[in-house]
Amino acid sequence: MTRWQACLREGAPPILVPDRFSLWAFLLGPLWLAWRGVFWPAFALFGVELGLRLMPAWLRVPVGLGLMVLTGLLARDLWLVWLQRRGFAVQAVVLGRGRTDALRRLLDVRPDLVRGMLS
Repeated sequence: MTRWQACLREGAPPILVPDRFSLWAFLLGPLWLAWRGVFWPAFALFGVELGLRLMPAWLRVPVGLGLMVLTGLLARDLWLVWLQRRGFAVQAVVLGRGRTDALRRLLDVRPDLVRGMLS
């Protein structure tokens, strides 16, 4: 089961962020971050990846791979910080096999969120 953090804001549907390694952030890096709306870290990561071209050839692969792994590990945390800057707050942690299962468990505990999602 995956641990999901429920980010809530008044008048907005809940956003569930899984607490796990992000394979898509590992593979796509800045594109994944920009797709999630985390623009400044996406631009910074893109600049660092361009800066890898200035490194010696024998050092590019291990540093680039390390940067990709670090991005995959920290991408969800960057997304959470960005959501908090937009006014969302992590108000619940739920366990679920997938997003729908986690959302069902969240709505079982917080039935008041159903009205906000339907309006």
